[in-house]
Amino acid sequence: MDDDDLANRKVFFRKCLEHLSGAGKAIGVLTSGGDAQGMNAAVRAVVRMGIYVGAKVYFIYEGYQGMVDGGKNIVEANWESVSSILQVGGTIIGSARCKAFRTREGRLKAAHNLVQRGITNLCVIGGDGSLTGANIFRKEWSGLLEELAQNGELNEEQVEQHAHLNVVGMVGSIDNDFCGTDMTIGTDSALHRIIEVVDAIMTTAQSHQRTFVLEVMGRHCGYLALVSALACGADWVFLPESPPEEGWQENMCIKLSENRARKKRLNIIIVAEGAIDTQNKPITSEQIKELVVKQLGYDTRVTILGHVQRGGTPSAFDRILASRMGVEAVVALLQATPETPACVVSLSGNQAVRLPLVECVQMTQEVQKAMDERRFKDAVQLRGRSFESNLNTYKRLAIKLPDDQIVKSNCNVAVINVGAPAAGMNAAVRSAVRVGIADGHKMLAIYDGFEGFAKGQIKEIGWGDVGGWTGQGGSILGTKRTLPGKSLEDIATQMRKHSINALLIIGGFEAYLGLLELSAAREKYEELCVPMVMVPATVSNNVPGSDFSIGADTALNTITDTCDRIKQSASGTKRRVFIIETMGGYCGYLANMGGLAAGADAAYIFEEPFDIRDLQSNVEHLTEKMKTTIQRGLVLRNESCSENYTTDFIYQLYSEEGKGVFDCRKNVLGHMQQGGAPSPFDRNFGTKISARAMQWISTKLKEASGKGRRFMSDDSICVLGISKRNLLFRPVAQLRKETDFEHRIPKEQWWLKLRPLMKILAKYEASYEVSDSHQLEPVHHRGHEEPAAI
Repeated sequence: MDDDDLANRKVFFRKCLEHLSGAGKAIGVLTSGGDAQGMNAAVRAVVRMGIYVGAKVYFIYEGYQGMVDGGKNIVEANWESVSSILQVGGTIIGSARCKAFRTREGRLKAAHNLVQRGITNLCVIGGDGSLTGANIFRKEWSGLLEELAQNGELNEEQVEQHAHLNVVGMVGSIDNDFCGTDMTIGTDSALHRIIEVVDAIMTTAQSHQRTFVLEVMGRHCGYLALVSALACGADWVFLPESPPEEGWQENMCIKLSENRARKKRLNIIIVAEGAIDTQNKPITSEQIKELVVKQLGYDTRVTILGHVQRGGTPSAFDRILASRMGVEAVVALLQATPETPACVVSLSGNQAVRLPLVECVQMTQEVQKAMDERRFKDAVQLRGRSFESNLNTYKRLAIKLPDDQIVKSNCNVAVINVGAPAAGMNAAVRSAVRVGIADGHKMLAIYDGFEGFAKGQIKEIGWGDVGGWTGQGGSILGTKRTLPGKSLEDIATQMRKHSINALLIIGGFEAYLGLLELSAAREKYEELCVPMVMVPATVSNNVPGSDFSIGADTALNTITDTCDRIKQSASGTKRRVFIIETMGGYCGYLANMGGLAAGADAAYIFEEPFDIRDLQSNVEHLTEKMKTTIQRGLVLRNESCSENYTTDFIYQLYSEEGKGVFDCRKNVLGHMQQGGAPSPFDRNFGTKISARAMQWISTKLKEASGKGRRFMSDDSICVLGISKRNLLFRPVAQLRKETDFEHRIPKEQWWLKLRPLMKILAKYEASYEVSDSHQLEPVHHRGHEEPAAI
């Protein structure tokens, strides 16, 4: 970035900050309804962003009940009030059901209490009931103030000063039952709890050849049940939106016995607590257990997860989501005018968007109406494209048609893992194999990357061979960093020998480079003129053409958990700063997002050059921080951010400069970031994106069927990735221009937009001056007819 560009950005941000000034404004933040992990991260973001722009921010304790009761329930918050709450589950400001707020009398009291403190901006974190209540309150506001004035409780000046109430909502709900957002705060963490239990149950069930019926939350929404079924490869799932067809009892028992016949030692059945049949009658976990015992005589156990799903520490995804939403909510409140309708800040694909609250609530209620009227197809569609896609993918992967019913394509499709292992690769391979078999292809597994390919380590892989793969970390097929360049002739020979008609590559930057080499070699070897697609899988998240890679979420959770433990290890000791080195090569994704999720004070990355003055400024910042009640400091460093400012150098500098104020510890996380069981996000993402890649391959092969044509065009060799709100197939030839090959990163990286977030939340005044401009631009409204594509 040159000096002129930097100067222009500084001018732009000064204008933005003037426009966004919160001086003289007061914001109230409350959490209402059921609690959800990540609510504290949202509260923290609202408080700190509010203070950052000059507004006063008030905690409203115990939800609407606290607003009605007033007094000590409405307290001004400061920067330190929200210190060390990122990793805490639940909500520190409490939540309560409130009957009084449903009455006009209760809302009169609430309005009076807010006006007394000058609060005319409300940030509500809760479910659809809480947000509906906020909208009613906003509509009645002027009438409530007039009534209070008539009763002599407010004077004319107060009524005039507080004439309008602005409301912005964030959805905190583990069920993900709110239409208009891809993910609600708390959903990902609830999935973590469920998958932890499923993984634990699987080991005991396999030992005893048991069937487990697992009941998860979701009275009106089957999202948790569906995604956990997809993430663990459950045999059967029961959802309120999509009841099983008549005669399901017999079909389920046949399915379970078929799986046992394939030497599967366990069966997992997942039931949403609100599961119903087509007549709207409940299907209970006990009912299912009795059926399995009676019909099949299997040793069957029921596990009801209950409130475990609400508890525990929030996942990295939820912390980042809640932090993004919290900052966006404050921006939305400051930009609101009396004409602006109440809005909800939500996630669409990879973007923060604002949606009209009323429309979202109406659509959410329409889902329930469709279920009550037994219009189950409509209910699934109203839940959104993401839900529908999950359901279709689950059905394809869980139920195998008899061989004689599958129309054979007479095509051989090969799957290969390339590069370093990444959690979620096995889920992606399982998904590809099963979708391929369902499409009539013969699926071939290539072992040990391009090296194994050249040596002919290729075997047919069947439906049952990939059972139980979703929860396993690493790469069962084996993976190597070797590129195909030197072995192209051998690879072409193996392609011919095994009649390979298409290739799916699952891997990181080496897979991308390998794809480029295969593309260049098509002129010479006609065997390589087949459809090829790559699915990005690397902890570094550095593959051009995709905002996310399989494995990066698991690595981020490892970093976040480790930072939590490291910070906790110093609890009760003197003031301490931790320097932590993360992986990622030259890509700062893990350091930056890990810093945001763990509440770091600084994160050094290659993409944003820094010098000794920046290091000095960070040390001074931490010294000032240590004079307050906050006694922990956290600094993340991406492994290749600087050749000279090494982790040791930074550690020694901080140790020397912090003498007498704080002491230092360092930790290099290393390969633990690549290991472990994949997170629910990586299992689900790997499963869905890989299934989509196989659909693309099947379409390409079908188009060429009988024509015997060679695939030479750019659009037959692609990378499949997420870009903003869409799933896109990008030709590698096109991506070449967008790649910094020297540093193995894309030239443009979306997550750098979130860089200012971490800085603001760590109290850096100047953070906005060098950040990306988009964070402060108004987000355009998106109608509910444009569902997200992830």
